Amino acid sequence: MTESKRQKQVASVIIEAMNDIFRNLNLHILHGGMVSIASVKLTPDLLEARVYLSFFKIEDTDAALKHIEEKSWEIKKQLSSIIKLQLRRIPVLKFYMDDSLAYVEKINNLFKDIDEGKV
Repeated sequence: MTESKRQKQVASVIIEAMNDIFRNLNLHILHGGMVSIASVKLTPDLLEARVYLSFFKIEDTDAALKHIEEKSWEIKKQLSSIIKLQLRRIPVLKFYMDDSLAYVEKINNLFKDIDEGKV
């Protein structure tokens, strides 16, 4: 299903605000690595935001994701203060791990194996 124009607009506003929030709460650097917001996908009713996080140089990504989920109340509180004039209701935040970098690396390794004649 394709995203509507409004979903994309709200997602971009949330991404911008979340980047500031992560810096304010020192969530952009965890366990010696970096956390960044890869994307935000909103449900059509704009009541749920799925925030996809990209982890760089973090070995225990599950613990980092759990730590961020524990701070979700603080994150939502700051988000509501930033975007309260742009939305009627602040969406529920759900955090997910973005595995697109791992997928790209896997595909590159497959192509490398094909080139070397291993497959």
